[in-house]
Amino acid sequence: MTFVATSRMEWLFQRCHKEAVFFSGFRSVLLMSCLLLVLSVAMYPGLWSIGVQLHSAFTGSYAPGHHSLLLINSPNELAAKDIGRAIMERRLAASINILARTSTMYYWKGEIQDASEVLMLVKTKTSRIQQVMDFVRSVHPYANPEVLSFLVEDGSLAYMKWMDEAIPDD
Repeated sequence: MTFVATSRMEWLFQRCHKEAVFFSGFRSVLLMSCLLLVLSVAMYPGLWSIGVQLHSAFTGSYAPGHHSLLLINSPNELAAKDIGRAIMERRLAASINILARTSTMYYWKGEIQDASEVLMLVKTKTSRIQQVMDFVRSVHPYANPEVLSFLVEDGSLAYMKWMDEAIPDD
Protein backbone atom coordinates (compact mmCIF):
# COMPACT_ATOMS: atom_id res chain seq x y z
CA MET A 1 0.00 0.00 0.00
CA THR A 2 2.85 2.34 0.81
CA PHE A 3 4.45 1.55 -2.52
CA VAL A 4 1.24 2.42 -4.42
CA ALA A 5 0.79 5.66 -2.47
CA THR A 6 4.42 6.66 -3.09
CA SER A 7 4.07 5.86 -6.77
CA ARG A 8 0.91 7.95 -7.02
CA MET A 9 2.56 10.81 -5.12
CA GLU A 10 5.53 10.74 -7.48
CA TRP A 11 3.21 10.64 -10.50
CA LEU A 12 1.16 13.56 -9.10
CA PHE A 13 4.32 15.54 -8.34
CA GLN A 14 5.68 14.94 -11.84
CA ARG A 15 2.38 15.96 -13.42
CA CYS A 16 2.10 19.13 -11.29
CA HIS A 17 5.73 19.94 -12.03
CA LYS A 18 5.14 19.58 -15.80
CA GLU A 19 2.05 21.81 -15.60
CA ALA A 20 3.95 24.39 -13.54
CA VAL A 21 6.78 24.41 -16.08
CA PHE A 22 4.24 24.72 -18.93
CA PHE A 23 2.39 27.62 -17.27
CA SER A 24 5.67 29.29 -16.35
CA GLY A 25 6.75 29.12 -20.00
CA PHE A 26 3.33 30.31 -21.14
CA ARG A 27 3.48 33.29 -18.76
CA SER A 28 6.95 34.18 -20.05
CA VAL A 29 5.78 34.11 -23.66
CA LEU A 30 2.68 36.15 -22.78
CA LEU A 31 4.77 38.71 -20.88
CA MET A 32 7.26 39.04 -23.75
CA SER A 33 4.40 39.43 -26.26
CA CYS A 34 2.80 42.19 -24.19
CA LEU A 35 6.15 43.93 -23.77
CA LEU A 36 6.80 43.75 -27.51
CA LEU A 37 3.34 45.16 -28.24
CA VAL A 38 3.80 48.07 -25.81
CA LEU A 39 7.26 48.85 -27.20
CA SER A 40 5.95 48.73 -30.77
CA VAL A 41 3.14 51.16 -30.01
CA ALA A 42 5.47 53.47 -28.08
CA MET A 43 8.08 53.44 -30.83
CA TYR A 44 5.66 53.63 -33.79
CA PRO A 45 6.51 57.21 -34.85
CA GLY A 46 10.23 56.47 -34.84
CA LEU A 47 9.77 53.15 -36.60
CA TRP A 48 7.54 54.83 -39.22
CA SER A 49 10.20 57.46 -39.87
CA ILE A 50 12.92 54.82 -40.23
CA GLY A 51 10.67 52.81 -42.55
CA VAL A 52 10.06 55.86 -44.75
CA GLN A 53 13.79 56.60 -44.90
CA LEU A 54 14.60 52.98 -45.80
CA HIS A 55 11.87 52.99 -48.46
CA SER A 56 13.33 56.17 -49.95
CA ALA A 57 16.88 54.82 -49.82
CA PHE A 58 16.06 51.50 -51.50
CA THR A 59 13.54 52.69 -54.07
CA GLY A 60 14.82 56.21 -54.65
CA SER A 61 11.25 57.48 -54.35
CA TYR A 62 9.09 59.32 -51.86
CA ALA A 63 6.58 57.56 -49.59
CA PRO A 64 3.33 59.54 -50.02
CA GLY A 65 1.71 61.02 -46.94
CA HIS A 66 4.79 61.34 -44.73
CA HIS A 67 4.74 65.15 -45.07
CA SER A 68 1.92 67.66 -45.06
CA LEU A 69 1.22 71.25 -45.97
CA LEU A 70 -0.90 73.35 -43.60
CA LEU A 71 -2.76 76.52 -44.56
CA ILE A 72 -3.18 78.94 -41.66
CA ASN A 73 -4.78 82.36 -41.88
CA SER A 74 -3.85 85.42 -39.82
CA PRO A 75 -5.34 88.89 -39.51
CA ASN A 76 -2.06 90.63 -40.38
CA GLU A 77 1.60 90.06 -41.20
CA LEU A 78 2.80 90.68 -37.63
CA ALA A 79 0.51 87.98 -36.22
CA ALA A 80 1.57 85.58 -38.99
CA LYS A 81 5.28 86.20 -38.28
CA ASP A 82 4.80 85.78 -34.53
CA ILE A 83 2.89 82.51 -34.96
CA GLY A 84 5.30 81.28 -37.64
CA ARG A 85 8.39 82.04 -35.56
CA ALA A 86 6.89 80.26 -32.53
CA ILE A 87 6.12 77.19 -34.67
CA MET A 88 9.69 77.19 -36.01
CA GLU A 89 11.22 77.65 -32.53
CA ARG A 90 9.32 74.55 -31.38
CA ARG A 91 10.71 72.66 -34.42
CA LEU A 92 7.19 71.73 -35.53
CA ALA A 93 7.82 72.71 -39.15
CA ALA A 94 10.69 72.72 -41.62
CA SER A 95 9.60 75.86 -43.44
CA ILE A 96 6.88 78.50 -43.41
CA ASN A 97 5.93 80.86 -46.22
CA ILE A 98 3.99 83.99 -45.35
CA LEU A 99 2.04 85.22 -48.33
CA ALA A 100 1.05 88.84 -48.91
CA ARG A 101 -2.38 90.08 -48.00
CA THR A 102 -5.23 88.22 -49.61
CA SER A 103 -8.84 89.18 -49.97
CA THR A 104 -11.12 86.85 -48.03
CA MET A 105 -14.88 86.34 -48.03
CA TYR A 106 -16.55 84.11 -45.47
CA TYR A 107 -19.77 83.56 -43.55
CA TRP A 108 -19.71 84.68 -39.94
CA LYS A 109 -22.81 84.72 -37.77
CA GLY A 110 -25.06 84.36 -40.82
CA GLU A 111 -23.58 87.22 -42.83
CA ILE A 112 -21.01 87.45 -45.59
CA GLN A 113 -17.86 89.12 -44.35
CA ASP A 114 -15.20 90.72 -46.53
CA ALA A 115 -11.70 91.10 -45.08
CA SER A 116 -8.02 90.94 -45.88
CA GLU A 117 -5.79 88.32 -44.28
CA VAL A 118 -2.30 86.91 -44.50
CA LEU A 119 -1.90 83.24 -45.42
CA MET A 120 0.81 80.97 -44.04
CA LEU A 121 2.01 77.79 -45.77
CA VAL A 122 3.48 75.51 -43.12
CA LYS A 123 5.50 72.49 -44.29
CA THR A 124 5.74 69.76 -41.69
CA LYS A 125 5.66 66.02 -41.04
CA THR A 126 2.20 64.50 -41.03
CA SER A 127 2.88 63.17 -37.53
CA ARG A 128 3.23 66.78 -36.29
CA ILE A 129 -0.08 68.16 -37.61
CA GLN A 130 -1.99 67.79 -34.34
CA GLN A 131 0.77 69.51 -32.37
CA VAL A 132 0.83 72.43 -34.82
CA MET A 133 -2.97 72.73 -34.76
CA ASP A 134 -3.12 72.65 -30.95
CA PHE A 135 -0.40 75.27 -30.69
CA VAL A 136 -1.99 77.57 -33.29
CA ARG A 137 -5.37 77.38 -31.54
CA SER A 138 -3.70 78.35 -28.24
CA VAL A 139 -2.00 81.51 -29.58
CA HIS A 140 -4.08 82.64 -32.56
CA PRO A 141 -6.06 85.90 -32.20
CA TYR A 142 -9.09 84.42 -34.00
CA ALA A 143 -11.66 82.41 -32.05
CA ASN A 144 -11.79 79.91 -34.92
CA PRO A 145 -8.58 80.09 -36.97
CA GLU A 146 -8.35 78.40 -40.35
CA VAL A 147 -5.95 75.47 -40.11
CA LEU A 148 -6.24 73.09 -43.05
CA SER A 149 -3.87 70.22 -43.83
CA PHE A 150 -3.03 68.55 -47.12
CA LEU A 151 -0.97 65.41 -47.53
CA VAL A 152 2.06 65.74 -49.79
CA GLU A 153 1.72 62.97 -52.35
CA ASP A 154 4.96 63.62 -54.20
CA GLY A 155 7.83 66.07 -54.34
CA SER A 156 11.54 66.54 -54.58
CA LEU A 157 13.20 63.67 -52.72
CA ALA A 158 16.10 65.92 -51.66
CA TYR A 159 13.64 68.48 -50.24
CA MET A 160 11.71 65.78 -48.36
CA LYS A 161 14.95 64.46 -46.85
CA TRP A 162 15.83 68.00 -45.78
CA MET A 163 12.41 68.31 -44.11
CA ASP A 164 13.04 65.05 -42.22
CA GLU A 165 16.36 66.45 -40.94
CA ALA A 166 14.82 69.81 -40.00
CA ILE A 167 11.96 68.35 -37.95
CA PRO A 168 13.03 65.98 -35.17
CA ASP A 169 11.24 62.67 -34.75
CA ASP A 170 8.47 62.48 -32.18
